[in-house]
Amino acid sequence: MATIEHSAVLHAPPEKVFVLLERVENFADYSDHIKGVESLGRHRYRWHIHAVRMDWSFDVKVTEVRPPEVLAWESISGVRNSGRYELFSVPEGTRVRLTVDYHIGNRLLEKAVNKAARPLINQVSQQILERVEARLRSGTS
Repeated sequence: MATIEHSAVLHAPPEKVFVLLERVENFADYSDHIKGVESLGRHRYRWHIHAVRMDWSFDVKVTEVRPPEVLAWESISGVRNSGRYELFSVPEGTRVRLTVDYHIGNRLLEKAVNKAARPLINQVSQQILERVEARLRSGTS
């Protein structure tokens, strides 16, 4: 299993950051790689991603919602993965830590995927958090 972590500080209180992260359907607004997120009901979502010159779709279910501290999910189809956002109050606002775990099942393929996935997930995470912070600054939550 591979793990990728990314963190950043947003200049807003955890409660406001969490409200935006909790709106999973809006993630397509936060990253150029996320083409859409459909609600399937009961905290389940189908993600449509364009990355590494390919289109990907997978379903996830939200497994933990603990405002304003934790939002976690795991896949229910596609590449086996799970992730969680953890929010911590800091003097500057909120430290957001994203942790993504995934399992490919083939060690050689997993090594190749790791090489592409780590910078891609960091880029997507950074873009998401920058756009969330921009939305908070503009007051359009």
